[in-house]
Amino acid sequence: MRQPREKLFSHQPVSVRHARSFVAAALTGWEADGRLDDVNVCVSELATNAIRHGSRVGRGFLVRVASHDERLRVEVRDGGSSEGKAPHVTEPTDDVPDGRGLFLVAAFADDWGVNRHEGSGHTVWAEFKVDTSANREGASK
Repeated sequence: MRQPREKLFSHQPVSVRHARSFVAAALTGWEADGRLDDVNVCVSELATNAIRHGSRVGRGFLVRVASHDERLRVEVRDGGSSEGKAPHVTEPTDDVPDGRGLFLVAAFADDWGVNRHEGSGHTVWAEFKVDTSANREGASK
């Protein structure tokens, strides 16, 4: 298991790009970037949702990335209210310009879910199966 990495991002739209770069750097460093495109889509959607729906102005969101065996996990924790509806997938329609975030996460990730926190906030996570056979072959040479 590799040491998980995490970073706090500000409540600003530019943080979505910074979150993608942070996760991409971790995956590249771990030589686990085979699903980078899928992961980037999910990080973008989760970070955008944290800004739009979860985090309050003045509070940011935390991105955590971990790799264990053949699973890669990305988590985005916001500091918003835990009251009300938990984040959930909605079926997108052609006449609505948004609301596709978790729909895309569900499509690109192998698994995903939501953890509610007492007090405030949610962690929305996405997991990806990664092929580590290339890394094992390289290590045995």
